[in-house]
Amino acid sequence: MQWVYIVLVLAALLALARIVMVLRTARAQATHDDWDARLVKNLRAAGGNSFTPYEVDFFFNLPDEAACASVRSTLEPEGFAIDTRIMSGEGASGYSLHARKHLRISVTEMQDFSQRFRALAQKFGGYYDGWMTDPSRK
Repeated sequence: MQWVYIVLVLAALLALARIVMVLRTARAQATHDDWDARLVKNLRAAGGNSFTPYEVDFFFNLPDEAACASVRSTLEPEGFAIDTRIMSGEGASGYSLHARKHLRISVTEMQDFSQRFRALAQKFGGYYDGWMTDPSRK
C-alpha cells in the first residue's frame, strides 16, 4: 500500500515540473513578443506608417558556414537579401547572418517572423538576434 503513495507523489511531482516548464516557455515567448510590439510601437511613434513597406533587417548568429548556407537557402527564395560575416572580436565565434527585406510592419507579422526565425536558428545550432528598421530608409 505504501508504494501506491510513492507513485502518487512522484506523479504529482512530475506534473508540477511539467507545469513549471510550460510556464517558463510561455513567459519567454511573451517577452520576445513584447519586444516585437515595442519595436513596432517605436516605429509608429517615429512617424512610421503601417501601409508603407520598410527595409527590415533580421540578425542571426550561427555556428558555421554550413548553418549559414542552410539559412540562406531557406530565406533567399522568399526574397530576402542575405550577407554573412565571420564574427570577430574578443570571445566572438561563429558567423553573423544578416537578412534584409522590404515589408509592411505590423505587430502580429513581426511576432510571426521572430517565432519562425528563432526556430530556424535553433534548428541549425544558432540563435536569432532580432530585427530592426529605420523609418527614414524606405
